Amino acid sequence: MSALNRPVIDEALSYDGSSGLAVDCASRDSRLTGAASQWQVDVDRCTLAEWADMLDLFADASIYQTHAYGAVRWGEENLSRIVLRRDGDVVAMAQLRILRPARLPFGIAYLRWGPLFRRNGASLDGEAVSRMGAALEQEYVVRRKLLLQVVPNTASGSAEAVVLQSALKGFVTESMASEETERTFILDLAPPLDELRRNLDAKWRNKLTGSEKRGLKIVAGTGCNEYGIFRAIYEQMRKRKKFETTVDVDEFGRIQQALPERQRLLVMICYEGNAPVAALVVSAMGDSGIYLLGATADAGLNAKGAYLLQWTVIRWLKEKGCSWYDLGGIDPKGNPGVYSFKKGLSGADVTYMSPLIAFKSSFSSTLIRAGLAMRRRTREYKRLLLSVRLPRSQRTH
Repeated sequence: MSALNRPVIDEALSYDGSSGLAVDCASRDSRLTGAASQWQVDVDRCTLAEWADMLDLFADASIYQTHAYGAVRWGEENLSRIVLRRDGDVVAMAQLRILRPARLPFGIAYLRWGPLFRRNGASLDGEAVSRMGAALEQEYVVRRKLLLQVVPNTASGSAEAVVLQSALKGFVTESMASEETERTFILDLAPPLDELRRNLDAKWRNKLTGSEKRGLKIVAGTGCNEYGIFRAIYEQMRKRKKFETTVDVDEFGRIQQALPERQRLLVMICYEGNAPVAALVVSAMGDSGIYLLGATADAGLNAKGAYLLQWTVIRWLKEKGCSWYDLGGIDPKGNPGVYSFKKGLSGADVTYMSPLIAFKSSFSSTLIRAGLAMRRRTREYKRLLLSVRLPRSQRTH
């Protein structure tokens, strides 16, 4: 059996029909390990502290798989967590949102930026991914009779995407228009700092140099005080630009408070003299940093503090040993100013894998997929309408 072939579920995992939990059983394919492996799936059994500890094992971990993000954004009562172990070691895990409309015989299990399957310092394990795919389908599609939607934290065409697509070959790729696909810039942090600086767009680099000559100061922290300063700058920017957004900065503040200290968001604030002129919020988990939020105060429009902040983040991520910096998504048409700013860091333009779905009931699936498509179309319409209404000066970073 190839490492990428999905194993037959009853050969790999045995479920207790009353609880839905997997019990230990021997793998019939031992060629990858040289001996029979013991596989176990645990559903909704770990403590929150155990979940946080397990996240630290994975290079593809992110804030979107933390308990804090899920509980604050969707409610703890609407979450489910599944863990795959081989010989007692955690090899894959995922946190899902369960959405089941009242009085309707169907629902959705939504998995954002998962499953996690890249263990720190380990090579890709195709068999573990295949077994995790089978376990997800067994628990949420077969047992709970939900439509399962997986939104991977994986770039299209990457080695991880090949493994994941093979593991989830029973899933259907969700049809999406090109403008609906998620894109971002990802900066490879492997080169030395001087090379990263040379690679910056010339105009971007000049503005960075100008900000350095102004004597700006960067202060960083993970506390409520730092986040409060960021929030004040953000609200000032919103009033100035008059833009609509789905981002809830207060929600991120609650997430920050609920995260364990080692997984908290880092807030960087740029000061000119004693005045905070710009700030950003970044998450660093696994092997990557993610730019989440950024804002410039009225008094900082000429200071170019955003450039110094981003360069400071790059230096900090390299010091932490991160390999990649995800600039948090791009929308060239809807937000050309921010797109141009992020492009100046010279990261790779990456398109994420389209969502994958699995289902049992074709009727329920048709209704849910139509609803998801309508929601995407509504968001796109609002974005286009807003970009037409706003003057160009208010669409920039």
